Amino acid sequence: MISNLSMPSSVKQVRSFLGHADFYRRFIKDFRKVARPLANLLTKDAPFVIDESCVKAFEKLRSLLVSAPIVQPPNFSLPFEIMCDAFDFAIAAILGQRLNRMLHVIYLLVEL
Repeated sequence: MISNLSMPSSVKQVRSFLGHADFYRRFIKDFRKVARPLANLLTKDAPFVIDESCVKAFEKLRSLLVSAPIVQPPNFSLPFEIMCDAFDFAIAAILGQRLNRMLHVIYLLVEL
């Protein structure tokens, strides 16, 4: 579960986390600004040094991903959708519903 994720410790893990979080960028105000310290770890020839700003960015994104308006309660009168994604070492599953063509996340599971 997202709330139990630990801080990524490699470029691959940072890339995976940001890839999953990017799906929800439309729900997170100033996503790019919040994620910038982590994204900077992925730039070419940049040293991989996790500093306090990276830890704060990770914790803030993790918190935002499990709070409203990201996760919504289900509406049992609407159909459910399941979306899955897989990387080399992580999988993600999303249970959601569409309301007025917009996806609303009901549950998000990420396993590293």
